[in-house]
Amino acid sequence: MRRRALAGAAVLLALAGCTSVTPAEPTAASARSGLAGELTVFAAASLQGAFDQLAARLERENPGVAVRPVTYDGSATLATQLVGGAPADVFAAADRATMSAVTDADLAGEPVVLATNTLEIVVAPGNPQGIGSLADLAALAASGGDVVLCAAQVPCGSAARAVLDGAGLDLVPVSEEQSVTAVLTKVRSGDADAGLVYRTDVQAAGDTVDGIEFAEAASVVNEYPVVVLDGARHPEVAHAFVELVLSAEGRRVLTDAGFGTP
Repeated sequence: MRRRALAGAAVLLALAGCTSVTPAEPTAASARSGLAGELTVFAAASLQGAFDQLAARLERENPGVAVRPVTYDGSATLATQLVGGAPADVFAAADRATMSAVTDADLAGEPVVLATNTLEIVVAPGNPQGIGSLADLAALAASGGDVVLCAAQVPCGSAARAVLDGAGLDLVPVSEEQSVTAVLTKVRSGDADAGLVYRTDVQAAGDTVDGIEFAEAASVVNEYPVVVLDGARHPEVAHAFVELVLSAEGRRVLTDAGFGTP
C-alpha cells in the first residue's frame, strides 16, 4: 500500500510540474483578443487621476475599445443618477454605503473593493493658520475661520463626521460641498481656510495646497467598491476595465496616487 501511495504522489508531482497551481493575478485587459466596444464609467471624484491613466491604457492596448470621458462626481450624486436611469457600464464609489444604493436597486451584482482612502486636513501652502491637529481645525471653525466639508450624504462628508464625532469635536462648516473636489477647489482658490479631503486629493494637488495628517484619520477608512452594471452595453469591455483596475498594474497606479490596498 505504501508503494502505491508513493507512486501516486510521484504522478501528482509530475503533473504539478506541467500545470501551475499558483493563483493568478487578474488578467490585464490587453490579454483579451478582439476586445471591442464603447465603455462608460461613473467614478468617485477622488479616483480621477488613477482612472484616467487606466482608461487610457485600456484604449491603447485595445484599438477596438473607445472609452468615453469618465464621469467624475460625488459618489452620492452618481448613484442617484444611476438609480434614475443614467446609462453606464461601470460604477466605482468612495464607500460601501453609496454603492449599496445601486446594488439595492438591482442594478448590479456583488462589487469588489479596489482601494482604500483616509482623510487629511487641507490648507493653503505654508499652513498660514498653523493647523496641526483635528482639534485645531475645529477651533479654527469656532473662531470664525472658513472651514469647508463635504455634505453628510457624500462619502467624504460621512467620513469627516465620523472622525469628528469619534474625537468628540463639534465643527460647523461655512459650506457643505457635493464632492471632495469642490472642497479642495475652495481651499486652493483661497475661498476657504481649510477643509477635510482624502489624502489622495492632497497628493494630486501637488504644491498648490498642504496636507496635514492627523491621528484620528486612521479610525475611519473608506473602502472603494467597483462593479460592472447589469445594463452594460458591452459587458466584456466593462469586465476588462474592472480586471485592469484590480490587476497588479492597476494596484500600482492606485498606490502611486496615494490609495491604500484593500
